[in-house]
Amino acid sequence: MSEKPYLIGVDVGTYSAKGVLVRHGGEIVARHSVEYELSIPSPGLAEHDADEIWWRSLCEITRALLRESRIDPKSVAAIGCSAIGPTMLPVDRDGRPLRPAILYGIDTRSWREVEELSESMGPETIFASTGKPLTTQSNGPKILWFRRNQPELFEKTDKILTANGYLVLKLTGAQTLDIYSAAAFDPMFDIPTLGWDLARVEQICSIDQLPELRRPTEVVGEVHRAASEETGLAVGTPVIAGTIDAAAEAVSVGVTEPGETMLMYGTTLFIINVTDGWLSHRRMWSSPYLTEGRYVMTGGLATSAALTRWFRDQFGQVELEQERAGGVTAYQALAQQVETVPPGSNGLVALPYFSGERTPVNDPKARGVIAGLTLSHTRADVYRALLEGVAYALRHNMETMNEAGADLTRLVAVGGGTLNKAWLQIISDCLGQPQRVPRQTVGASYGDAYLAGYGVGIFPDFTELRESWVQWDRVIEPSRDRHERYNEYYPIYRRTYERLADELHALADLQATEAAMAPPPVANGG
Repeated sequence: MSEKPYLIGVDVGTYSAKGVLVRHGGEIVARHSVEYELSIPSPGLAEHDADEIWWRSLCEITRALLRESRIDPKSVAAIGCSAIGPTMLPVDRDGRPLRPAILYGIDTRSWREVEELSESMGPETIFASTGKPLTTQSNGPKILWFRRNQPELFEKTDKILTANGYLVLKLTGAQTLDIYSAAAFDPMFDIPTLGWDLARVEQICSIDQLPELRRPTEVVGEVHRAASEETGLAVGTPVIAGTIDAAAEAVSVGVTEPGETMLMYGTTLFIINVTDGWLSHRRMWSSPYLTEGRYVMTGGLATSAALTRWFRDQFGQVELEQERAGGVTAYQALAQQVETVPPGSNGLVALPYFSGERTPVNDPKARGVIAGLTLSHTRADVYRALLEGVAYALRHNMETMNEAGADLTRLVAVGGGTLNKAWLQIISDCLGQPQRVPRQTVGASYGDAYLAGYGVGIFPDFTELRESWVQWDRVIEPSRDRHERYNEYYPIYRRTYERLADELHALADLQATEAAMAPPPVANGG
């Protein structure tokens, strides 16, 4: 056995961070998680405090893993970190955050910049270079928004980092950006050359403000002494560049070969389909993958488990009280009620666009709708309609991927949402496709650990991952009858948005006006 038989993976998500300590063979020795809140200063804004959430969570996790396992920190061969993305965090010359990080597509503040950059650069030109349209998921418009709205802070900006990039900076002092995350720096990153388009960069920021590009599995530095004191990791522990959580999550369940598709049920829902060449579609996203020669077509819903959390918090007081009294969790109780409701939720259709929508709608001003309500409908009907709304949105994404030539032959379900068996069944019934569920739904941190091992040469490829690390629990088979029933509802879902889009935009504008009239939030940085 290696003198350093352990690997650590840490993933920082929207509402929680998770970490694992793993032996080379895939055995999880210890795990730890930390919960925190998402800051929403006003509708359409979503932020994290990089030090209080990202770095503090990593430090707590690594110390807990080492304490629980009682291993010598020097026996850790490497650490890999992933995080939500793309995120936009400006730091000064000392590496200190200048403001709270602006999060991924759920933060829609840059919609005007999206429109302006698309018009000035030309949507066809942008698409040819990036394989996708500009949206509020793109980091370029977010950087331009920052430059225009907080110019004094922008002038102090030395580098613009992502969440995993900031963790690498704190651990090693290196300022890096992995190429999977860089592909979300539209319109500045050019996928055919895997480099920056200098002409476009200059319209948004200085090239010097962008970090060095690296492969996600590359070792970019070692844990320095100050970081060692805070994390408990040994000085000199290798650190890889890491990547966005969705890619690490795909690795965690062996989604590395063309045709394999990961459905990540988290706060949002993310889809990764592996391809052996670059495919593109104007309503989806395309990126280079983790290793040379592999690409992915991806998509994302702006809300997924965020909807279940919202419903639980707003309408699940009874279930929450029962949970606090020692009963099943509120989520479990609500899921049990859903199983008593037939497909179609007794004539309801929900648009799950509570934070706007990402692919393939790409509409930051979309809003949620529950259509078909009558006095006979129950709370369980409404809850199931929300779950079905996510299923319809996922189906819309997958149909769009198929149009681009993507082969979605094997679906793997991961993330916290896989604990909701009723929801998984709804998804499979709506899609008409089975989903494989891994035995361990550890998530992105498990993939981070493997990528760290790959980076330091413990694993020459992904064979060990697929043969030993990933074990399967069950397959969710679709019901033909229920699928046919959903075939009646799905077109109604599509038409509901198409016919209500203008009104939803008008409501979004009114919400923005109300938010602008509200007292400004207390600044967290700057």
